[in-house]
Amino acid sequence: MGGVSRTFTIGELARRTGVPVKTIRFYSDEGLLPPTDRTYSGYRLYDTRSLARLELIKTLRELGLGLAEIAQVLAEEVTVPRLAARHLAALDEQIRRLRLRRAVLRAVVKRESELEEVKLMNKLASMSDEERVRLLDEFWAEMVDGLTVDSEFFAGMRSAKPALPDDPSPEQVEAWAEFAELIQDPGFRQAIRAMSEQHAAALAAGDEMRPLDESRENWFRWNARAEEHLKAGLAPTSSEGRALAGEIAGAFARDGQNPDDPAFRRELADRCASGSDARAERYWQLLAIMNGWPPFPSQHAGTEWIIAALRG
Repeated sequence: MGGVSRTFTIGELARRTGVPVKTIRFYSDEGLLPPTDRTYSGYRLYDTRSLARLELIKTLRELGLGLAEIAQVLAEEVTVPRLAARHLAALDEQIRRLRLRRAVLRAVVKRESELEEVKLMNKLASMSDEERVRLLDEFWAEMVDGLTVDSEFFAGMRSAKPALPDDPSPEQVEAWAEFAELIQDPGFRQAIRAMSEQHAAALAAGDEMRPLDESRENWFRWNARAEEHLKAGLAPTSSEGRALAGEIAGAFARDGQNPDDPAFRRELADRCASGSDARAERYWQLLAIMNGWPPFPSQHAGTEWIIAALRG
């Protein structure tokens, strides 16, 4: 035995580090903490370097590293920061999944969900961002399949993707479950496909396709005015209604078309009606909830008022 440095028995090492004797013996047997020496009776002894080594092993175990990884660190085969980065990524993913699970459970409590709905929400909430995006991409691909459409317009429609945060609220989980059901609903898919076909027909007929941002801006402005008139108790056939209908018809009329022509206005009203499906509006409202955007107010009442004004 050497007497140069202070030595400790397993019991003393256990008291100093808080690591059980049985665990220290196991580490020794596994080669992670070889004894510095032994007594004449064969009991293991450890020096101050062993004490520091055990403290390191204890810390790495508390951080979740396995024995094989700790052996690599002790043998200087891999650095602690590299292992930490690997475990941090795994831990982040675990935390993300736990938060999703918590949000699903909160939504279940809030909705008093039955078993089938619980299964659905858990399945949908557990999807990765890539899986959610793929589901939506497949939806839009089917909506325009075989149609010649304005690529910029539909690129704008497809660019809005559902993205649940790492710590979603129950409302966001509910929104994603409803959204996923909506885009897989045959009736909704048929309605959006019909809108796409109408868009393609208008493009083929030479209608000017305005940029998406401009179209939205114009429509929001018209709709806001319609809702103001509606709240004021004005009828679509009022002078205000006729003025708004004239402005909208003028904006959509092509060369050679008379915006005052009742037949043209009825056709325009039919086009607006086909695009005013409440489910399409719900699509954007759900996206806003999931992505944490400002609330998407309903425009259905204003749209119906505009349609009535166009029809006179």
